[in-house]
Amino acid sequence: MQRSRRRSSRPRSRVGLRRTLITVLVVACLLFLSVGWLGLRGWQARGHLLSAAGLARELGEQVLAGDTEQAARTLSALQSQAGAARSATGDPTWRLAGHAPYAGDDLAAVRDVAVAVDDLARHAFPSLLRLDLATLVPKGGRLDLTRLQAAAPELSTADTAVRQARERVDGIRSAGLQAPVRDAVEQLRAELDRLADLTSTARHGAVLLPPLLGAGGPRTYLVAFQNLAEPRSTGGIFGAYAVIRADGGKVQILKQGAAAELGGFDKPVSELDKDMRGLYTDLLGIYPADVNLTPHFPTAAALFREMYRRRTGTVVDGVLATDPVTLSYLLEAIGPVPVPKHPTLTSATAVKTLLSDAYARIDAPKDQDKYFANAAMSVFDALLTRTVDPRKLLDALDRAVDERRILFWSAHQQEQDDLVETRVAGVLPEHETVPTVGAFLNDGTGSKLGYYLTRSAELTVGGCRPDGRRELKLRLAIGSTAPSKGLSDSVLGLQLPGDPYRNRVVAYVFSPVGGTPVRARLDGAATPIGAGMERGRRVAVLSVDIPPGKTRELEVDLLTPVTRTGTADLWLTPGATPWTTRVNPAITCEQ
Repeated sequence: MQRSRRRSSRPRSRVGLRRTLITVLVVACLLFLSVGWLGLRGWQARGHLLSAAGLARELGEQVLAGDTEQAARTLSALQSQAGAARSATGDPTWRLAGHAPYAGDDLAAVRDVAVAVDDLARHAFPSLLRLDLATLVPKGGRLDLTRLQAAAPELSTADTAVRQARERVDGIRSAGLQAPVRDAVEQLRAELDRLADLTSTARHGAVLLPPLLGAGGPRTYLVAFQNLAEPRSTGGIFGAYAVIRADGGKVQILKQGAAAELGGFDKPVSELDKDMRGLYTDLLGIYPADVNLTPHFPTAAALFREMYRRRTGTVVDGVLATDPVTLSYLLEAIGPVPVPKHPTLTSATAVKTLLSDAYARIDAPKDQDKYFANAAMSVFDALLTRTVDPRKLLDALDRAVDERRILFWSAHQQEQDDLVETRVAGVLPEHETVPTVGAFLNDGTGSKLGYYLTRSAELTVGGCRPDGRRELKLRLAIGSTAPSKGLSDSVLGLQLPGDPYRNRVVAYVFSPVGGTPVRARLDGAATPIGAGMERGRRVAVLSVDIPPGKTRELEVDLLTPVTRTGTADLWLTPGATPWTTRVNPAITCEQ
């Protein structure tokens, strides 16, 4: 029996081995077929996505050019390519492969990108294309509120689609992705962030502008023009101002003046919390020029409104702030604007005319402020009364909002609550999903040398620490192109010992919520940090003196709270010239 068993075991072993080999071969063939099939499908998906990207660029150019017929054809082609990419990545084999090791994450990411692009093509872009841009600009000094309200559903549909696409792409884990896939994901994230800002602002505008512009009764607002020659956290000091009235969509100017005419107050006009006083003393609530030492625009606006009420007895419904750079953007859309007894303002010359030349031509500060008010109101009046290309105007406004040069606060709480998530609210959030660093500049001498500042900023996200936090490295390069002689006393302000043309900037660096500044270096050498808190963020305070023709480099290291994300946001004080900025992301932390 034993021998018999040995004999019979050989055939069974051979049969088992043969079956095992056949099974392995079949599985191998299936794998090779699947890989080849996935490769073909992947190649098809890549081609469709590349075509969709090109068509999306064409669509944007055609919309801006006003070629609606061609844009409709391009949108149809875009939807076809995006749908094909979604189909190529949507079958069970692709989904199963998305859970495989090594290439699985890449395949899943490509699928998410394809779905996001298809959703944008089917839900967001058609709504934006159907929108009549003419409804968003005034005619004859009046905005058609009925047509604006009718546009709200389309804008809401587009904004919802963009937000959902962004959430899908934000959910992609970048760690371990192949470089081409990771780069595509990061690029799409950046584009979706910008698009989301645009559609969110437009949606809120369509909902909020009718009541803000007097659909339910007259409204009155203060418009503050920030003088960027003397930096403040939100841009510049509140120099000139105007009072405007909105009723049924029609806007008219009631009064204009200089913020300095409001004078100072013996004590703060509103109670300041201890954190605010610790950072800025009581100056915020005493002088109109200092209300925006804080970057939190609702605080600055409410203080300015109360100062105006105490001096004039007039209670306004909100505060709007803008600056000469915004005026230069608007002039690109509305054309040159004459200012009585002064040079004509053009898009190319407005910033220099208002922030530099004016001080050479006008000696008295009161006359300077009066000129600023007249210039701003001349542009504002031209905007309301001229026939303006809506695309150029909306492009100018989009650029100004993106750079945080247009800020608005409503005294009506429900409206303000709806505004908080938009860029125009000027609110540093107290809760955030992406770490945000703020770098805000305030003049330290009362001079008007801010016009000559050059600025660049780089924020680098560090690796994942064992405790789950990350280190962020912020580098600011702040220079001065000011001459070494020839400027008037009204430009030089409180002259610093040793060099009257030396500028002093006080930088307030806000950590992410739950984070903290760690150390600072000025031109490579360790420098002391003043410390404070505002709205749940730790703040580093640093003073930097900048001689004419020199550039100082300020480096601040900060820690985030526990976070997985490898991205970060950077919020900066708008200046007379744009910042040069760069954010260097890192891989997502594994948890």
